[in-house]
Amino acid sequence: MSNIDALKKEIVETVKAANDINSLEEVRVSALGKKGKVTGLMAGLGQMTPDQRKEMGQALNRLKDEITAEIEARANTLKSAALNERLQKEKVDVTLSPRPQAKGTIHPISQTIEEMTVIFADMGFSVAEGPEIEDDFHNFTALNFPPGHPARQMHDTFYFPDVAGKTGLDAKRLLRTHTSTVQVHVMQTQKPPIRVIIPGRTYRSDYDMTHTPMFHQMEGLLIDKTAHMGHLKGCLIEFCRRFFEVDDLKARFRPSFFPFTEPSAEMDIGCSRAGGELKIGEGNDWLEILGCGMVHPNVLKSCGIDPNEYQGFAFGMGIERVAMLKYGIPDLRTFFESDLRWLKHYGFGPMEQPNPALS
Repeated sequence: MSNIDALKKEIVETVKAANDINSLEEVRVSALGKKGKVTGLMAGLGQMTPDQRKEMGQALNRLKDEITAEIEARANTLKSAALNERLQKEKVDVTLSPRPQAKGTIHPISQTIEEMTVIFADMGFSVAEGPEIEDDFHNFTALNFPPGHPARQMHDTFYFPDVAGKTGLDAKRLLRTHTSTVQVHVMQTQKPPIRVIIPGRTYRSDYDMTHTPMFHQMEGLLIDKTAHMGHLKGCLIEFCRRFFEVDDLKARFRPSFFPFTEPSAEMDIGCSRAGGELKIGEGNDWLEILGCGMVHPNVLKSCGIDPNEYQGFAFGMGIERVAMLKYGIPDLRTFFESDLRWLKHYGFGPMEQPNPALS
């Protein structure tokens, strides 16, 4: 038994002296491996008497268990020390992207707004913004919507609970259904001449391939003493030619109706649908692109502008719609699905510039 105690002491000292996992593994193999010291002693049990074999066998099993426990304890200590050393040496910048291989891109909506803004800025338009939560006056009444107009109904408009202490239309609060509301704010706070574009989010209760509950519009407004329909047509034709990058793009204006403009028109641009493929600027087909018209005198009056002295024009278009047409995006809903694969395909690099300036 003294030999076993001496062997245990020797092996335990060797285990404690091991300074890394590889050295510890060598100790384990030399003690408990097929040719190890403990294994060698166990091989000699067959030459002993039954009583000796029983006593020695129990002693060697205890030795094996004790050595295994010492090795496991030392391994845990070495692993913990290695981890602490690694934590001390390695630094992680938590401000970095968790996926440094992923390349960020600009969303098509952001790129399209930038392109449109650059074009209209070259024509002298500035950018205006306004609240997305509106009252009935700015969203409907000031824009010449009669009280019973269908657009006021719940199936089109997201209404909030009525404001306490108020009744009728004064109590109504809603998510704006168009960016035309900002036109009212601008005309109430600025004196003519006015020349603004208004990009922003709008909300309507609708959802399919070409409609979503939230979408973006670009509104335009020009008010002065000499503006006329010819100025409106020239402005929009120039915009479409630059935006779609077709110098000889055909355009036409069809009579239409909007409560806030008179006369009103819808603008079509030339296109081809041959072979099921839409090509802008080619062929003999037409594609509706936006609505426009001369600002209705009632709108000017509601905003405190004398319609006998000033006149102007307004236009509005869906930003997603023109982006879909220009960049071949088939489904409006994909703009809002946060799919990185979609964004990688349709997104833009940070150095991609919008349309060049007017020559």
